[in-house]
Amino acid sequence: MTVVSDWTPESRTAFGQRGLAFRHTLAERPMFSDEGLASVLDRYPRDRLGVFTMGSDLTDTSTWRRGSAGELSGDQLLAAVKSGRIWLNLRDTDKHLPDYADLLQEIVADKERALGVAILKPDLGLLISSPEVEVFYHLDVPLSSLWQIRGQKCFRLYPRAEPHVSDAQIERFVLREAEGQFDFDPAWDADAERFILTPGTMVTWPQNAPHRVSNGPTMNVSLSMEFMTPAALLRANILYANGLVRRWWGWEPKVQTRLGPTALTKIVLARATKTVRSQHKRAYTPILKPSFTLEA
Repeated sequence: MTVVSDWTPESRTAFGQRGLAFRHTLAERPMFSDEGLASVLDRYPRDRLGVFTMGSDLTDTSTWRRGSAGELSGDQLLAAVKSGRIWLNLRDTDKHLPDYADLLQEIVADKERALGVAILKPDLGLLISSPEVEVFYHLDVPLSSLWQIRGQKCFRLYPRAEPHVSDAQIERFVLREAEGQFDFDPAWDADAERFILTPGTMVTWPQNAPHRVSNGPTMNVSLSMEFMTPAALLRANILYANGLVRRWWGWEPKVQTRLGPTALTKIVLARATKTVRSQHKRAYTPILKPSFTLEA
């Protein structure tokens, strides 16, 4: 079955270079009904569930707080989302639930057919969020696509350039020195490209490009797919190595986009450092600690 039907030669060429919107066929599937979502929330590992709330000031990232779902059932969690100011993030849903693993395989096969490129390291997350909430200004290390299932969002995409973001800021995320949101100036909205996402629409954008999301007046359900391509892996490793040499020697490194001697040297440096660090890696713990517990 075709998941996205409106790929064109032009969109294939532009993929990864700019924001692109498409139509998809996932929105009407029963797995995204209230009953299906409650089942997912009951089956998904509770200790992996991201529960967040936030204020309304887009420049005050301190109001973005992590919480806990406590002992609420899936039905109760959905009710809390519909009536509150909550953002639920079920990361790597495909790694925990077989039906989402099957869905990811379907999406990956469709994307590989459309693009003619290998999709590497894919994962699929489920996002369930309250009316009118905001996901503050942030960026992702891999390539990403956002699939709207229920409700409406305004997705704002910003240039991957200063003043909106610097290479040094991106390197912090690649090196896992930071997560989540970072400083935002509302004046930058003048430079943003806006996409209105309704059920059956999907948007994808350049790797590491900053963006933010505003929900409409009803509960929102979306899928977030993160993935790599060979070119995206090259960029991620270059940025990782750039972050190292910036810290070690104070250099101002450039980002290579093609595989040459400098890029190869940086890839070797990045891979070697990751290997050494993985041998001493501790279990990942989120930077934000839970500060509230949802109650029925």
